[in-house]
Amino acid sequence: MVADIVRTWVAGWAVSRRTPPPVEKPWGFYVEVTGSPVETGRHVLPVADESLVHRAAESVDVPRTWLKMPAEPAEAAPWLPEGWAMPRENTDHLMAVDLAPSAAVYPPVAPGGYTAAVETDGAVVHVRVRDAAGEQAAQGQMALLGEAAVMDRVQTWEAHRRRGLGGFVMRTLAGHARERGAALGVLSATDAGRALYETLGWKKHATIAGCVYRA
Repeated sequence: MVADIVRTWVAGWAVSRRTPPPVEKPWGFYVEVTGSPVETGRHVLPVADESLVHRAAESVDVPRTWLKMPAEPAEAAPWLPEGWAMPRENTDHLMAVDLAPSAAVYPPVAPGGYTAAVETDGAVVHVRVRDAAGEQAAQGQMALLGEAAVMDRVQTWEAHRRRGLGGFVMRTLAGHARERGAALGVLSATDAGRALYETLGWKKHATIAGCVYRA
């Protein structure tokens, strides 16, 4: 099941970020990333074991190429060849939720003093929240892949945190996903994001270890 969720996540991430489609490799997928100062591309492994990690890592000769895999960092770190690093801050949580019809009010109402706009651009839905002065306060987006929706770039600006904006953005995205026929939600969360998403019914399925080639 984790491997299937990883495949859905990498496909949706590529759609959300407007990258070329993932290319299948013997160990998983490769996604080319353009316009990023910290990443030139990423290999994503649906299943992590030492031989697959070695094969993926040995195929890399471009700095700032990443490997993402469903594994604990302490487990995967010894598998990495020389030149690779595993920054702790790039460890995330692979999460999913059943997008069954909800009894919650839809569309959700933005917290007081805020307004929200929803825009659809092909398979990508954007939610943007602004304060009374018109300044952006929170955002989120998702890629729709048939029966799955991959949430991405959910963020609340620091001055507007702890006001319910993150939950509002997630409920808005989930409602639109259900309207478009999606039954499964998938995302990769930071530690802080995981705490929020668990209150909304999302469940962790794996740790995603991230490592980068620095040569």
